[in-house]
Amino acid sequence: MLEQLINAVVRVGTITIVGPQGGRKTFGSGDPRVTVRIRDRAAVLQLGLHPDLRLGELYVGGRIAIEEGDIADLMQILMASLARVRPPASVRAIRGLRRAFKRWTQFNPMSRSKAHVAHHYDLSSKLYDLFLDHDRQYSCAYFSAPGENLDEAQIGKKRHLAAKLHLYRPGLRVLDIGSGWGGLALDLARDCDANVLGITLSEEQIAMATERAAKAGLSESCKFALTDYRALDGKFDRVVSVGMFEHVGVPYYQTYFDKIRELLNDDGVALVHTIGRTDGPGVTNPWISKYIFPGGYTPALSEFIPAIERSGLVITDVEVLRQHYAETLKEWRRRFTAHWQEAAALYDERFCRMWEFYLAGAEMAFRHEGLVVFQVQLAKRIGALPITRDYMLESERTMRFAGVEEMPRQSRAA
Repeated sequence: MLEQLINAVVRVGTITIVGPQGGRKTFGSGDPRVTVRIRDRAAVLQLGLHPDLRLGELYVGGRIAIEEGDIADLMQILMASLARVRPPASVRAIRGLRRAFKRWTQFNPMSRSKAHVAHHYDLSSKLYDLFLDHDRQYSCAYFSAPGENLDEAQIGKKRHLAAKLHLYRPGLRVLDIGSGWGGLALDLARDCDANVLGITLSEEQIAMATERAAKAGLSESCKFALTDYRALDGKFDRVVSVGMFEHVGVPYYQTYFDKIRELLNDDGVALVHTIGRTDGPGVTNPWISKYIFPGGYTPALSEFIPAIERSGLVITDVEVLRQHYAETLKEWRRRFTAHWQEAAALYDERFCRMWEFYLAGAEMAFRHEGLVVFQVQLAKRIGALPITRDYMLESERTMRFAGVEEMPRQSRAA
């Protein structure tokens, strides 16, 4: 079964499988070249029956090992090949079953959302120091020029977002939904003279963001709260959400956009930055859902645009960032593997293989499976913004955004 599956899939690169008894079988041709050792017979059966889930589990558990190349090379071969062929019937059947239960996997009421966030974002702060930029931006960077490093591209991302928010005068009240460790909120408060409230469900993030605001002397203009967006009241001139919409879930899209409209002043502007699909509605990979982002889902435009329209908000601009996240993930993976021993000291080797598999798989999904980043700008009334995009370009060119103080860290990322 496994041999038939690999034969049906591989169209790019070369995979050599070494079985539990030492037998070797090669599939495909050309680069990249990967040799995979399968250590036990049960692993062969599990991989053949449910590759979407079992490949990650077997790699993390050490029951398969990469002896030539690395896990990123294997994921590149598989994902680039699958982009050229129709998945085998067994894979299509399992994915169809997951679609049937799609809404259950995205069950994210307030009672569960905090636990889902804690699963990923309340890990040791030292872990994120190993691979993120100095401002700890855990979302797609914006590479605006050849040769930019990760820190420069993450500053560019914040500058790009701020320009679209059109913070044309001091004192505008800004809500940052899913504010992470506070980098964007702090920059908006300092460099755009905004009054910012950042909200998150991560206790680790809220503690660090609050500490950073105090250290930067911004505690009055930049505050943070541990709260769900659905529980928030008040009015804001601007609402921004970066990398949080992926945790909302399709059943809650209407609630989300209705809430944004409720929170915005009449001349208000909102900006939603989210990973998205270019090939229509789908399902979350079962391994990612189980081990990395429980309750998470990457939406197609067709899934959330109707909710925006029903909310009464006006879509004023849509931009699609292509390949930026692939390059971001490539750099995160490089930094993480360079600090493998430090990550293993925090957790263990199994955790490191899990994180490596996650970063490699995510990178290749952006390269080969049609994932992009959508930036959707919204307003309550059609005349709330200038009628050309020139204001974005002018603002982006003149905005400083050098970044708030470098955060203290146990170790520097390479």
